[in-house]
Amino acid sequence: MKNEECLRLENQICFPMYVASKEIVRRYIPLLSALDLTYTQYITLLALWEKDHITVKELGEKLYLDSGTLTPLLNKLEKKGYIIKNKSDKDGRELVVIVTAKGLELKQKALEVPPEIAKCVNLNKEEAIVFYQLLHKVLDGFYVKQ
Repeated sequence: MKNEECLRLENQICFPMYVASKEIVRRYIPLLSALDLTYTQYITLLALWEKDHITVKELGEKLYLDSGTLTPLLNKLEKKGYIIKNKSDKDGRELVVIVTAKGLELKQKALEVPPEIAKCVNLNKEEAIVFYQLLHKVLDGFYVKQ
């Protein structure tokens, strides 16, 4: 008989990661509803506020989203007036995403979100940095950066 310890819930690293992720996203809901954003729209704008004029492909890689998820998401953000998509000057087959003035105005309102979320997470700044690094180490095991 195989060692059944590996099947104990307390031995599953995925379980606390799943629950913590679900709870953190749940805490974002009221904050983001006030901005008329979903969580995925929010993280997309975070990436664009960091680096504007990025190709859809680069944005998808940064967010770990495939084009089937990213395309409708970008269409909704464009419909809300937060971004525009233009053909790339370098390669007309690529689309470049650009934040609009309205999207930049939203950035100012979004400044209130991270401190509110930080209140929900029981980690000090140093622990949060280590946790972030460990999560990215886990992600690196799943995704090969190109």
